Amino acid sequence: MNPQAQQATVHLTEADGIPTLFAYATGPMRAGLVFRVGVADETLARAGVTHLVEHLALHRQGLPDYHFNGATKAAFTHFHVEGAEHEVAAYLQGVCASLTDLPMDRLETEKEILRTEESRREDPQLPLWRYGAQGYGLVSYPEWGVLGLRPDDVRHWAHTRFTQGNAVLWVAGERLPAGLSLKLPAGERRPMPAVTSALPATPAYFSAGRGGVLLDSVVSDTAAARLYAGVLERELSRALRQEGGYSYTAATDHTSRRDGFALVTAFADALPAKQDAVLGGFVDVLAALQAGRIAQSDLEAVRTRADGRLTGPDAGVRRLPGAAEDLLAGRPPRTPDELRSELWAVTAGQLHAVAGEAARTALLQVPAGHSADWAGYSAAPTSSPYAVTGRRFASAGGAAPALVIGEEGVSLTAATTDGTQEAATVLYRSCAAVLSWPDGGRRLIGTDGITVDVEPGPYGVDAHTMAAVDVAVPPAAVVRLPPRQQPSGPRPAAARAGDGSPARPAPAAARRTGRQTATLVVFGLLGALFAFLALAVTVFGGDDPETSTGEWIAIAGFLWGVTALVAWPAVRVLRRTRAS
Repeated sequence: MNPQAQQATVHLTEADGIPTLFAYATGPMRAGLVFRVGVADETLARAGVTHLVEHLALHRQGLPDYHFNGATKAAFTHFHVEGAEHEVAAYLQGVCASLTDLPMDRLETEKEILRTEESRREDPQLPLWRYGAQGYGLVSYPEWGVLGLRPDDVRHWAHTRFTQGNAVLWVAGERLPAGLSLKLPAGERRPMPAVTSALPATPAYFSAGRGGVLLDSVVSDTAAARLYAGVLERELSRALRQEGGYSYTAATDHTSRRDGFALVTAFADALPAKQDAVLGGFVDVLAALQAGRIAQSDLEAVRTRADGRLTGPDAGVRRLPGAAEDLLAGRPPRTPDELRSELWAVTAGQLHAVAGEAARTALLQVPAGHSADWAGYSAAPTSSPYAVTGRRFASAGGAAPALVIGEEGVSLTAATTDGTQEAATVLYRSCAAVLSWPDGGRRLIGTDGITVDVEPGPYGVDAHTMAAVDVAVPPAAVVRLPPRQQPSGPRPAAARAGDGSPARPAPAAARRTGRQTATLVVFGLLGALFAFLALAVTVFGGDDPETSTGEWIAIAGFLWGVTALVAWPAVRVLRRTRAS
């Protein structure tokens, strides 16, 4: 076997009872220990436990000269290292020893480190809207569960997920490390996380943020899908940057979910003034590929680049982490010849089929204030199909949605401009998490991502009713959080809650009509005029020798009363609507 073919080949063997993938490589040895456990295996109320185990397992490594790290992904956790053979062996054995006996004296310190790390991380929104507040959607949420995790909780997670039967080792070097001993708890291979959906129909879209346009689509995990992602990037770059000059970055990615499907994602940035053009051009590119307008030259360019990654130096080494994930997911390693054969068999017609599959499952994030219904995308639901029946609590101001607390769950309800009622509902039985603050506030998050805030102050909810809510929610879903700076009031709509937690909006305010805009302008100006007169009388009227103190107070009070009456219609429009 020639050296290039030798380096591209991945061999399946075993090391101390753990399936092992080996690829020949010169230079420093590289290795990784991969487990079939990740964020998608957790619940929202215990989110972060896998990441915490990863941090604890790495603590005893100290600060060596060789390079090592860990990574917690949606369905897998990686520990990887690069160094001399004895350093790699020491690292792997040390990780296994720590996983068997985690350093619990570091528990609270590592919790604080995770909180610091989280403060710098921007969580993606697309998984939440596609999967909800469970499974693969949990990568969109903060690691709320970390604060309440006890030592026994963390040990149990480590001893049942980070096991010998749930691990795969990969090594790139001239040989396997000598005398490698990987002592892990016994355990079975964990199945892949269940795939959930929070979208009643696709293609769908939602509005969020001020940036560009993002898209993800679920497609069959094939060579054609990987090449489709490359062709899509070329087309987006050509249309939005080279020809239109609307975007600086237009990029795509293909990520295998290791369950027979993959996620094709695409992004194009835009300045505020160019958002309409970028959205239109983005949709046009997708439509062109869906119609089969795929240039053979683009396919060949992407295919040649992909083939180079399969045949180039260290091709087998680069494939090892992904091959380990495949093996954990029950997909045996494939040879370079098999991969290349599939790659060169892909036709433009197969890319056309992938484009159709991508279009049917597409989820599009458009800038705030924009929509994609004109392009055939359905608005992703921001409300629930029904409200619970129970006791109704009006907000303190009366304009925000009303809170309904019933035996089945809680709802926020609001009337829309067309006379219908919109509701956001979380049922107790499908509650992914309940955020609980010492001041009595509660935030219920459903598995579909819908969020309802139950705030005793703004709604005047009595202690008995709040106690009934606490009894009704699943105990395992409760997340006790530290005191907050300021309790949140009723939220008619919010893409994100005040603490940085993503949430599907509660009932949204209706778009403002032309008549309402006129009302806002007229009564707003009148209110400002009377407010000016009232302020002038209040400040200077008391100095008028011809006006008694009683008359001065009466006139000022009358003018302030007129100001409130005149301004109220404008205030109602502002609170009930949003600008188009």
